[in-house]
Amino acid sequence: METSITARHCEISDTLRAHAASIGERIGAYAPRPIDSAVVFDVEGPQRVAELRLHLAHGEVFVAHGDGPDHRTALDRAEERLKRQVTRASDRFKALRHPQASDPV
Repeated sequence: METSITARHCEISDTLRAHAASIGERIGAYAPRPIDSAVVFDVEGPQRVAELRLHLAHGEVFVAHGDGPDHRTALDRAEERLKRQVTRASDRFKALRHPQASDPV
């Protein structure tokens, strides 16, 4: 899976780029058949913003935003939100494929 990292209106360090790439790979492990992920860093006033996008093979796209006093905090918050979305969708998919056995007749 490929992870693209973009910085808008700001500069980010190489260590933050490496951390973002590892998060992209880690999030891809939770999802079924990930195609690619994108990390976008931006500045909105005094807040630093990070956005994570994860594209899956069947066309589904997960997007999570995080903000904080620095980009690392914003990235960690976005990671938690995206992880929650992916696990919730995965649980829904499993429930649809394997419904609980109903009462015996």
